[in-house]
Amino acid sequence: MKTRPTGIGSGNADWMGSLPAKLTATPLKHLAVPGSHDSFTFWVDVEAPVGPDQKVYVKYLATIFRNLAKKVMVKWSMTQNLSFKEQLDAGICYFDLRVSSKPSEPGKEIYFIHGLFGHKVVRDGLLEINAFLRRHRKEVVFLDFNHHYVMEAERHMYLIGMLQEVFGSKLCNNCAVESITLEYLWEKKYQVIVFYHHPSAQGCPVMWPGNKIPAPWANTTEPNKLMQFLDTTLSERAKQGVFHVSQAILTPTVNTVAKGLVWGLRNYLVEKNLPTIMSWVEAQRPGEHGVNIITSDFVDLTDFANIVIKLNNLLLSEHDRKPT
Repeated sequence: MKTRPTGIGSGNADWMGSLPAKLTATPLKHLAVPGSHDSFTFWVDVEAPVGPDQKVYVKYLATIFRNLAKKVMVKWSMTQNLSFKEQLDAGICYFDLRVSSKPSEPGKEIYFIHGLFGHKVVRDGLLEINAFLRRHRKEVVFLDFNHHYVMEAERHMYLIGMLQEVFGSKLCNNCAVESITLEYLWEKKYQVIVFYHHPSAQGCPVMWPGNKIPAPWANTTEPNKLMQFLDTTLSERAKQGVFHVSQAILTPTVNTVAKGLVWGLRNYLVEKNLPTIMSWVEAQRPGEHGVNIITSDFVDLTDFANIVIKLNNLLLSEHDRKPT
């Protein structure tokens, strides 16, 4: 399988609403859901300061080499080419989100971050997602706020309030994972499940704790080790009380970046290994002992979302698959 731009359109924009009744009555934790890793990095800004998520030596190099260093950082920080709307149109429903304030900036504003700050604020991304949900009433998204940098209690409250302001009654209350089916969400008119990995969200009924969506991280550059890790963590997946994220991604080391400095993450590490990773994805099965959410870098380089969505057909009997 060769990687290539797929001319992403809106073919999967309503995939949840188009599922057969048997699957809409199945707990979401047993369905296959496509997601993106570092979902917001199409906004990474070469003009922005280096983020507080970076090591001291990276910040030092950026002060010495300035925009040259940042241009290299963009190549290794950017993991997605598509905007939130384009990802949603393609069928992506899980978003991996990292946020930070800008230490030198007054006010409470919060930005997406991965090495460098995004050029738009978090509210812009949330509004883009909400605009999609208004047009696609049966689609549901997972928003996973799993890293927070330079955020004191006041900023956490600001972000949690922003989520409630933007999504309002679309936010699903924290409850038993097993009770969450598409039918249940449609009945309640819920479309957004927010996971907030910080104690500041405790006590807020529409913020789900991070321990309800474990996302084991292989932290390897080798696809064979990645697949072994994914298989092992799936076999150890908790049977009750949680969703599960399989991060089908490779992570560069300092040595990797040094060797492929001018090439970047996509050209040096991702493209050549995507066929192997996608072979693993295609061989999966959702259900009680199978995959749930699967994330990828550069979701537009293959038919990633479509492949993951079609895995749900494996939960249907031959009779269920016949058109009515």
